Order: sequence, then structure tokens, then C-alpha cells
Amino acid sequence: MRILGIDPGYGTLGWSVVEKNQKLIDYGIIQTESHAAIEDRLYQIHKRLIEIITLYKPDCAAIEKLFFVNNITTGMDVAKTIGAVILTLKLHNISYYEYTPSQVKQAITGYGRAGKDQMKFMIKSIFKLDELPKPDDAADAVAIALCHSLRQNIPR
Repeated sequence: MRILGIDPGYGTLGWSVVEKNQKLIDYGIIQTESHAAIEDRLYQIHKRLIEIITLYKPDCAAIEKLFFVNNITTGMDVAKTIGAVILTLKLHNISYYEYTPSQVKQAITGYGRAGKDQMKFMIKSIFKLDELPKPDDAADAVAIALCHSLRQNIPR
């Protein structure tokens, strides 16, 4: 199973592709122009996601769930981004799963309040990496995809 991990953001969206057997295939970011209108930014994200989906053919997607924001305007634009991502996935018949940051931390480290350093250590260890994927948005997308992969091994 191939998982597309998404760390949503309208300025920078992190993405990753991970195999269920904890093999990191690729990762990166989708950057949009800060001066562009939100609808143009969403369209850029949509087009780039189509390219990633076409190239890597994921079976499903894992998205970080928006749960709290300090700035309501920013939160609304991130929510719009999540909507655009979900629509893009639906148009390609890709099911998706949402995880809160604490669920991601719990799945990867065993502790839902793990710090950044613990997360980095575990991601590097699991994928046998010399260094963590950069930038942070891409590393977060790797963690989100890994979370889904690990949660699939939990008996229901």
C-alpha cells in the first residue's frame, strides 16, 4: 500500500509518499505565491497534487487534521486548503484519513505529547535516514504518512 502524506497549508503544503512497509519513496513541498489570491493558491495546490498523484499512484492519503488555530483567518484558509486537497483526492478515487498531531506522535513515539526531537529521532530511525527530510512541512508530511502506515498494523 502506498500512502500520500499531507501536512496542509496554503503557503507551504508538505507532502510525502510512503510504502506501508515503512519505505520512504519521496517527499517535498508545494509552495504558493504569498501575494496570490487564495483561490489561485488553492488551484496551484490542486494542480501540483494531481502531478504527484499521477507520478506516485497512492492507494490512500493521510492528512493532518486541523484542530486549533490562533488566527481565525489563517485557520479558515487552511480549512479551505484541506477542502481542496480532499476534493483532489476524491476526483482520483483516493480514500483519506485524518490524524491530529497527538495521534501522529502517539503512533510514532508511543507518546502523544512527544517533542520535535523525539519525533525526528524516530523518523530517522524507522526510515534509516542520515538526516531528516527538509523543510519541516515535508518532514511533518512524512510523519503523517508513517502514522497511517503504523496504525494499519494495529488490530481493530
